[in-house]
Amino acid sequence: MPSTTIFLKDLALPWKREAQPRKVVEYPYYSTLNEVKELERGKDILLKDSEGNNVSYVPYHRLVEAVFQSWKETSAYYSALLCSINDAVTGVNENGVIVAWNHASEQFYGHSWDDVMGKPITQFFQEEAIMLKRIIKEGETIERKYNQPMTDLHVIINATPVYSNDQLIGGISVERDISDVVRLNEELTNTKAYIYDLENKYEKNRITDPFEKIKGKSRQIRETINVVKKVAKTDATVLITGESGVGKELFAEAIHNASHRPDKPFIAINCGAIPASLFESELFGYEKGTFTGASKEGKKGKIDLAQGGTLFLDEVGELPLDLQVKLLRVLQEKRFYRLGGNIAIPIDIRIITATNRNLGDMIERGTFREDLYYRLNVISLRIPPLRERKEDIPELLALFFEEFALKYGVTVPKISSKVMSVFLQYEWKGNIRQLRNMAERLIILSGEETEIELRHLPSYLQDNHAELKKDSMEQKVNEPIHVTTEEEEILQALKKTYNNRSAAAKLLGISRATLYNKMQKYGIASVGSVNKS
Repeated sequence: MPSTTIFLKDLALPWKREAQPRKVVEYPYYSTLNEVKELERGKDILLKDSEGNNVSYVPYHRLVEAVFQSWKETSAYYSALLCSINDAVTGVNENGVIVAWNHASEQFYGHSWDDVMGKPITQFFQEEAIMLKRIIKEGETIERKYNQPMTDLHVIINATPVYSNDQLIGGISVERDISDVVRLNEELTNTKAYIYDLENKYEKNRITDPFEKIKGKSRQIRETINVVKKVAKTDATVLITGESGVGKELFAEAIHNASHRPDKPFIAINCGAIPASLFESELFGYEKGTFTGASKEGKKGKIDLAQGGTLFLDEVGELPLDLQVKLLRVLQEKRFYRLGGNIAIPIDIRIITATNRNLGDMIERGTFREDLYYRLNVISLRIPPLRERKEDIPELLALFFEEFALKYGVTVPKISSKVMSVFLQYEWKGNIRQLRNMAERLIILSGEETEIELRHLPSYLQDNHAELKKDSMEQKVNEPIHVTTEEEEILQALKKTYNNRSAAAKLLGISRATLYNKMQKYGIASVGSVNKS
């Protein structure tokens, strides 16, 4: 861009008493062209130093030439800038007449530059949905605001008023097309709701226990389920915490299905997957006419769709602060307003939220409201990570292998004892989701092979196994030499598998029946429980 700072001294001629101009306007020597409020016709500019002495002057004709040249350069850069921006740029004057319209605007809205320039913007868009008219009226900047200027077009808009000499002369907006994001989100939401509805219809005919989908027999998961069963019968808000991949949504669905609302909707919304500017309309919906080109009947939000049932807000820690305030108001008043509406709509829903973030730390940093936290955290439910319930790994693996073997049309493979040992010792930072993805990978890569071996595992698991083996060998070198008895081997296998006898049998390379017989022989009930007769 050309420099907008032009010093008057650079345009000036030396001051000569004999050439003293008759009509002058006085300015300090280091003044810039921007500081000249207006060009007074025929008047030259006289420049004075700090002591008030005449130093030089700028003839009027040189001022006009400089302003004209600067305008031409600025106009050239301005045109190039508009052409290079992929977002739609629209500018209007204080009367709402279009003065700027770039190539992206032509593509977005289907109106050429020749069609729109110099014409009122209301000729092409409904006035109530034109944000440029609003900022001209109110003089306030708009940042990352969602708008729907046409039926199939969704945009994020940034708009700002334009001032000259402290006078509002118009406004300019930059609009980014997010139609693909909106459509994808709607497709995912609709598909998920459809799948959940089908699952519900199927599960109601097949399953009587709402918690049957939650797999595992470990003490930790059983204790968690027992708490959930007590909570489910109430309408108390529940905050589910736990690492990513532990199955928080599965527990939310179980709470809904075990409540007195199982025949009502279960609506899930991921707070981290929807742009902040879209979230408000997704949650509350909007009235007809709120956005140009929007549905004539308006649109129901997720709260509306969940009426009588359960609204599950996943990743609630991702909610922006301004939306946290609005959600808190809904929880307090038990009613909400659609965007563009002024009628309070009462609600009868249960709120369940989930997060893998530490909301306490976020409160300390000022990124999560403390009052909202206490509203959501009436009942707190922590889902244990997989590393705290490793005895469930064999059962989960068996289920996942059956699922993916059926999906890909192959025979369910066995798992070698070494592979099972790796799985039981690995930390699984991605929890059940990571374990499930691993099972799918192994089913695909093992093909028609009947047993999963170490060579089928990804390199990071093989490296982890080698490291554990190395540590084990080093430990044995430092330990006193002694002969390991069969009884000790069984006890070690049970310890490593957290008393899971099927896994222990695989680890020992024997059948489960043989393991039972040997445990009976040595009087072993479980690790830490040996009864000698």
